[in-house]
Amino acid sequence: MFRRILVIATIFGGLMVCAPAAEVFKEVLGSANAFLGSLNEEQRALAVLPFNSDERLNWHYVPKERLGIPLQKLDEKQRELALALLKTLLSQSGYETVETIRSLEDVLKVIEGGKGPVRDHEMYYFIIFGTPSESDNWGIRYEGHHVSMHWTIVDGKIVSSCPQFLGSNPGEVKDGPRKGTRPLGATEDIGRTLVKSLDEKQRAEGILQRDVPADVITGNSREAAIEENVGLLYSALNADQQGVLISLIQLIANIQRPELAEERLAKLREAGIENIKFAWIGGLEKGEKHYYRVQGPTFVIEYDNTQNNANHIHVVWRDFKGDFGQDILKSHYTAFAAGAGTGVHIH
Repeated sequence: MFRRILVIATIFGGLMVCAPAAEVFKEVLGSANAFLGSLNEEQRALAVLPFNSDERLNWHYVPKERLGIPLQKLDEKQRELALALLKTLLSQSGYETVETIRSLEDVLKVIEGGKGPVRDHEMYYFIIFGTPSESDNWGIRYEGHHVSMHWTIVDGKIVSSCPQFLGSNPGEVKDGPRKGTRPLGATEDIGRTLVKSLDEKQRAEGILQRDVPADVITGNSREAAIEENVGLLYSALNADQQGVLISLIQLIANIQRPELAEERLAKLREAGIENIKFAWIGGLEKGEKHYYRVQGPTFVIEYDNTQNNANHIHVVWRDFKGDFGQDILKSHYTAFAAGAGTGVHIH
């Protein structure tokens, strides 16, 4: 246990070896342009919108048609290039998780017998906002039922990978050839391990006595906000418990490729790990409705498992000021305005 915590803490401490940011950007830029270059004019009209489009901030995680180009409208080569772009942005385990979530649409189709929303594993949409280049601002969105992933690029740097939403229905496949599949199982298990390790005094702060939220509280809001900052402080946990909390944060950050995950963790360290709080609502046993939140000065992770007899998971990572790169863009445009006023060009 202590060895595992030491390894996790070392990674969280910033010793992860990653490719330089410039190399990461060039890989993503090349992959984005290769995908767009494979599309015909009609497909490009679906796949590309201006960077300043209001649609860039309009995100969902329910089953519905969306703007963008769905996988179903791509031929085999184009689909390969689209998924290659996704692979440049996610870790290997993150990509496998996202693809497993997409595949659960086929499981839901069988469970629901054609009743309810359309379940189609090809109704997952790519969209590029702006023109991929080394100087322009642009963005990428990949979205479908239970998946909403966003990346914002400013001045040749990926400045944001939030919001990051993943869901799983079923949380665990109970029957059939996919029995036992749990794409987000670790987020449930580690959270429960932490809350069940709390002593009586810790539980008084860490377990909130209130109704379990029906969904993540931030929902699909354009700007994340939590009205309260409650829960058990990181500093009030013992060494083992701190390691478990860190492993939970790392797990969710690691959906992204290592370089992007490390940038997130660097922001957490800068804001102060000691300021992070953990809060749990609901039952402690598997099958009981429950919710937890990990919140720091700059971010919030929400996990909710209340639907379908507590077998339907939602997990989201939001940055309070950095979703969609809004904080960086604000500074960028302010600098641009100042440069324009003095005759200095700042792209």
